[in-house]
Amino acid sequence: MKFLRNLLAAILGTLIALGIVFVMFFVFIALLGSGDDTVKVKDNSVLEIQLQRPIADYTGSSELNPFSGLFEESQGLDEILQAITVAKDDDRIKGISINNNFLLAGLAQTQTLRKVLEDFKESGKFIYAYGDFYSQKDYYLASVADSVFLNPVGVMDFRGLSSEVLYFKDLQEKTGVKMEVIRHGKYKSAVEPYLENEMSEANRTQIKELIQSLWDSMIDDISISRGISTSDLNTIADTLGGRLPKYAKQNRLIDNVLFYDQYESVIAKALTEEENEDINYISLDDYTQYSSKKEVRSGNDKIAVIFAQGEILYGEGGPDIIGQGIINEALIKAREDEKVKAIVLRVNSPGGSALTSDIIWREVELAKEVKPVVVSMGNVAASGGYYIAAGADKIFAEPTTITGSIGVFGTIPNIEGLAKDIGINAEQVGTNKNSVEYSLFEPMGETFRNQVQESIEDTYETFLSRVSNGRNISMAQADSIAQGRVWSGVDAQRLGLVDELGTLEDAIAAAAGMAEIESYGIRKYPKYKSGFERFMEDISGAGAKMRENMIKEEIGEETYQVLKDIKSYMNQKGIQARMPFTLNID
Repeated sequence: MKFLRNLLAAILGTLIALGIVFVMFFVFIALLGSGDDTVKVKDNSVLEIQLQRPIADYTGSSELNPFSGLFEESQGLDEILQAITVAKDDDRIKGISINNNFLLAGLAQTQTLRKVLEDFKESGKFIYAYGDFYSQKDYYLASVADSVFLNPVGVMDFRGLSSEVLYFKDLQEKTGVKMEVIRHGKYKSAVEPYLENEMSEANRTQIKELIQSLWDSMIDDISISRGISTSDLNTIADTLGGRLPKYAKQNRLIDNVLFYDQYESVIAKALTEEENEDINYISLDDYTQYSSKKEVRSGNDKIAVIFAQGEILYGEGGPDIIGQGIINEALIKAREDEKVKAIVLRVNSPGGSALTSDIIWREVELAKEVKPVVVSMGNVAASGGYYIAAGADKIFAEPTTITGSIGVFGTIPNIEGLAKDIGINAEQVGTNKNSVEYSLFEPMGETFRNQVQESIEDTYETFLSRVSNGRNISMAQADSIAQGRVWSGVDAQRLGLVDELGTLEDAIAAAAGMAEIESYGIRKYPKYKSGFERFMEDISGAGAKMRENMIKEEIGEETYQVLKDIKSYMNQKGIQARMPFTLNID
């Protein structure tokens, strides 16, 4: 019976594999034959921006890869920006419709999108926005439009920003599972939830000042676009003056309350079309296929743009992980390529491994000796993210970038309490005084704690020296703005942690100026495997993905994220230079 069961399983597996290969063969042939004629852009078209997938700074896809775009879980911000830039000068595109719900992008990414849309408006073409409901981030993006519309029974969230932190001290005492914590940095509050039941004043202060600075940047932009003073916008937020469509209109947050068919009539009128005629919409995904083949810049000289996004972990790295493997390989390629005249390092990371951060920092130093290196900060470039940026010749950040967090900590799980409760006793035997380094089942000894504390203090001093040398300030000055404190881009510029406020495009332009070149092309690094290639590699892990989705559905997305965060802290190895908390802006 066992033989027959294994035989049937083998036959079934072979048939499934052959089926997948057969289907992919025809997909491959179809893609090869499609060429440039895949997307047809009609005259008098409207580019429809619906951002349904998570936005990453960079997906690493190549237009030369026939499977590029297939099975991609995220959209590249670089591709979206290029599409809007190309559309600005495309005579067939008459305007943009932002029809979006639940924008899955960071605040700095959203601010960058607003800026490129503002540039699009300079062409004289229209931008309209419609929503059945607007989160604060959705509205922040939509507010750039010439006119903003809301469904008559729609909802708008406009109340200001907030942050919630969960504390686990009592949970640890009740379960007998705790995290041993060693840290340096007054504000290094990533570990505070394991030590306290309430938020410290230091942590409350930094979170309050951070989200206030982010909110101020948001309403400054909204104020300019909507012609409403920032004081009035704050009053609207305080009184929930956008909670119903009629109030949102009265307070000028929106221009009108319309059903979607009425909104389409507004677009048809802008196109000088009859109301009953179909509007030529072209989706952002389709237009991106067209725009990706257009060169916005060209020249024999090149500027390398290296994208470092995700947590910093020791190893090779990937699309969502910064490892010294792929990042240093990209830095070396750019450094040794004679056509590359300058390097822009785009950092979007909350930090992670201090060791990996220092390895990458060293490669940045080596590159800087050969050609200019400019850093562009994305949504967050904190702790280890700032570490790898500190040595650059020049640093740009968005006003809504979260950065700083110059501090170090270590967390080590301990289950002594649980072990006692369930009757486990661990005994150790060693050859030397310190050969038993640490046991999960015993209280942390002073010798081991002192050893880890020494490593953390040494890492913190090294971190400070990197900041001191890179920013040309004294160690004392670096320490005064460090201590694990997080800052907005605006405050970081005021303190000298960054040089200028600006986008990735501004950083590229600065790099070109430092290299003294006017005409240049862009080379993006690193190159990742396509979504299809990753799908084929991960097909054996489909069961794990299904289990993950089932757990999410059962306990909810927020609870699942909390469990992931706890697991992440439990799995941290070595000294960490990591952002002190997870901040979600809605």
